[in-house]
Amino acid sequence: MTQNKELFETMPVPKALATLAVPTIISQLITMIYNLADTFFIGCTNDPYKIAASSVAFVLFFVMNALANLFGIGGGSLISRLLGMGKNDEAKKVCSFSFYGTIIITFIYSLGCFIFMNPLLYAIGASDNTIGFASAYTFWVVVIGGIPSTLSMSMAHLLRSEGYAKQASFGLGMGGVVNIILDPLFMFVVMKPGQEVSGAAIATMLSNVLALIYFLVVFIRLRKTTVLSFAPNLAVPGAKYTGQIFAVGLPSAIGSMLSCVSNITINSLASGYGDIPVAPLGIVKKIDTLPMNIGMGLCRGMMPLVAYNYASQNHKRMKAVAYCARISGMVCAGICIVIFEIFAGSIVRLFIEEAATLELATNFLRICCIATPVMICNFQMSYMFQAMGKGKQSLLLSSCRQGIINIPLLFIMNYLFGLYGIIWTQLLADAITLVISFALYRSIQSELSD
Repeated sequence: MTQNKELFETMPVPKALATLAVPTIISQLITMIYNLADTFFIGCTNDPYKIAASSVAFVLFFVMNALANLFGIGGGSLISRLLGMGKNDEAKKVCSFSFYGTIIITFIYSLGCFIFMNPLLYAIGASDNTIGFASAYTFWVVVIGGIPSTLSMSMAHLLRSEGYAKQASFGLGMGGVVNIILDPLFMFVVMKPGQEVSGAAIATMLSNVLALIYFLVVFIRLRKTTVLSFAPNLAVPGAKYTGQIFAVGLPSAIGSMLSCVSNITINSLASGYGDIPVAPLGIVKKIDTLPMNIGMGLCRGMMPLVAYNYASQNHKRMKAVAYCARISGMVCAGICIVIFEIFAGSIVRLFIEEAATLELATNFLRICCIATPVMICNFQMSYMFQAMGKGKQSLLLSSCRQGIINIPLLFIMNYLFGLYGIIWTQLLADAITLVISFALYRSIQSELSD
């Protein structure tokens, strides 16, 4: 930890934030690109049913982000705070417990998806036209590749908690690059025509396995000089921190789960207008992850700095980190809005040429991108609360943005304005949540005196 002490305590705030955030943003963008790669290569078949199927199955894949956040963000936040208090031995126990906790909970989830696969897929928007493709994607990515995928994401969070953002980002980025390379190989060479969705899924699974191998090697190399550990004998003593890990990890996991529920609701409502609208929604959701991943990268780079300085009572530095991240996020959001508004049609055309899907996706993208600034602000407020161990506030924000506010609004907007009402809902939900975010922050300002 001594080699990263300067990073957490004395390095100029913009430089410290860039040190952690830039590699994280790069890895987030590479991850986004490989998610887009699946859509791009499946789109090369010009079959909207296959695109719709992968979009539906991706919801079950996205649930694994929630499982990774439960122990990765929950454990990572606690590790940073324990390091700020000088409790290195306890931080090591938390790391080991988080490692094995991720494996156990992912195994249970993957097994459940295997047993109840078709009913689950139908429930989240699959149809008779898409169920075969969706089940193939789910089998390889979620059932077979579930543990490697989730454990890789969780280990990346744990690495960042001690300042090793470059190593975390390289592992995730490497997995993304490998996936991009393997996608066309398995889709168009290894697999038979008609099995392109299975090919994309196998490529994703293999890339996650390679990423996990990398993270295991990194942990082994760093175990003697850091608190990073997956020693089995430390996992049981680390279980005493379950409450503190879940206090932060559970709101983050619930936020991700509610995002899945929101996507399920969107797919279900959109499928009421036919199978075709589900495809452009899936395309736009993935394109719109560009600003989202930039915002998430900033937040994940910010989080260890906020957690460490909050625990060490350096509130002035903590606030400076948050302010720097917020300004950076707004600049990125503005740039993304300009690009998407001007080049929406050209961007969507990269994924599909089919006329009806192209027109809908272009219009949807121009609407969705407007929510970017408030979305990033909400992310940053939620991650600040998580870094400080304020689980209740973080839970409220996560529940509001994608659950309490967003889901009822989806039904109301769909009833009042039809398909396009669904698309406008996220902006409205984010705007309402932002007001709640700043109200919650003001309520804790008294304990953050400089």
